[in-house]
Amino acid sequence: MQGSRFAFGPFVLDPGAGTLLRNDVPVAVGYRGLKLLAALVGRPGEILEKAELMDAAWPGTAVEEGNLTVQIAQLRKLLGPATDGGEWISTVPRVGYRFTGVIEQLGGAKRKPLPLPGKPSIAVLPFVNISNDPEQESFTDGLTEDLITDLSRVSGLFVIARNSVFAYKGKATDVRDIAQDLGVRYLLEGSARHAAGRVRVNAQLVDAESGDHLWAERFDRSLEDVFAVQDEVTGKIVEALLGRLRAPPPRNRPKNLEAYDLCVRARKLMDDSPQTAQEAHLMLTRAISLDPEYAEAYRWLAMNHWMGWVHSGGPTETSRSVALELARKAVAIDPNDAGCRWVLAYLLAYERGFAEADAEFAKAIELDPNEADAWAALSDIAVLAGRVEEGLEHIRKAFRLNPFPASWYYLTLGQAQYAAREYEAAVDTLRRDETYRTSSRRFLAASLAQLGRHDEARAEVELFLVGNPHFTTRHWATTEPFRDAATLEHFVEGYRKAGLPE
Repeated sequence: MQGSRFAFGPFVLDPGAGTLLRNDVPVAVGYRGLKLLAALVGRPGEILEKAELMDAAWPGTAVEEGNLTVQIAQLRKLLGPATDGGEWISTVPRVGYRFTGVIEQLGGAKRKPLPLPGKPSIAVLPFVNISNDPEQESFTDGLTEDLITDLSRVSGLFVIARNSVFAYKGKATDVRDIAQDLGVRYLLEGSARHAAGRVRVNAQLVDAESGDHLWAERFDRSLEDVFAVQDEVTGKIVEALLGRLRAPPPRNRPKNLEAYDLCVRARKLMDDSPQTAQEAHLMLTRAISLDPEYAEAYRWLAMNHWMGWVHSGGPTETSRSVALELARKAVAIDPNDAGCRWVLAYLLAYERGFAEADAEFAKAIELDPNEADAWAALSDIAVLAGRVEEGLEHIRKAFRLNPFPASWYYLTLGQAQYAAREYEAAVDTLRRDETYRTSSRRFLAASLAQLGRHDEARAEVELFLVGNPHFTTRHWATTEPFRDAATLEHFVEGYRKAGLPE
């Protein structure tokens, strides 16, 4: 999963890690400079036009050409003279720049294998759609996600979250490499297709350490029995890894397969733009109309309403009350679903129903100790309650369960690092590509301001306000679920230093 590194003269550039070393010693180069240098060394000897370089360093942002000139000058100063006494970066008048040094492309920095947990650990790789119909992708993806959910509810297992396993979808990767990347011993692989009212599922459990196949089976059933197949696969895996255990409480299953398909499609859109959030809203509303007792559809629709107010810069009373009502409905339908529980807990915290929120979070973790999103959401709430070390522990646990997570995990980690006054670490986290162009920029600006890097902080504030033009510190402070006055004051102080509107 790692990209290449580039060696030239005494330097090694690792664009993925965001580092530049000179004789193995880190060079203090800014974020924009790293992006420009990566673009140049990635195509040595080629002329890169100014517009292309500006897009590499300031993606999606209109900036003056003088900014590029300043960054190139700073890079030249940092790099010093080339091996032959000339410059590493040459100017092509009125056109752009070219990297003139000799580049040696190195292999990606080897990701340090994650230590195996103290209990059997497993990742469910994305099942392969073996039909000729691309529309069945959502069916096989849903099968994968449901198996992850079913297994993660078994307290004796350590189960990797869906975001991370879907990083491997469509990629030919050795199972041992995947297991090392994710820090697990066992992998479940499979394929599925449905046609003419029948479903065929192939599944096999692999011990990545030895390469042995511990269990494999083919299921050929009526399409209406697909959830029974999921239960059977889960039972076989649990028996293979743990022996016979008491099964977790039964899940609420959809009674309508079209509603199920709509929910699978919608949950892929939850972390995206306001436009895709509207699309998800239509899908989930339709799913509930088809199956009024489908708990998961209510859960995601609750989050959809909540994200709607986030995207709009707001919360409105209407969105908040509707979201909370939907979350309560989800839990009432399926009180054994950890996902429904943590969503309700999160929304209750924003309504300052803290005692009830804490109880719901505890119940969610009890039902599913592998629910990475629950740990990440709990981190957010714990930090704002002033329990910063606890919040850091929770988000680290979330990352262990979900090593390649959604962008909001990085926002949550950056927020926790800011609260812990780990400003350099927060800047590194919040400048990662996964989260950089999101609303996490407000925490990045505050971290830079606390480090005294006021020009960079003001630049981030300007970019943040492009997407959040109605933001005010006062409104944010009154709507976030703070329970600790000192923590609130620390955030407000950073916002003011950065120049965010009062």
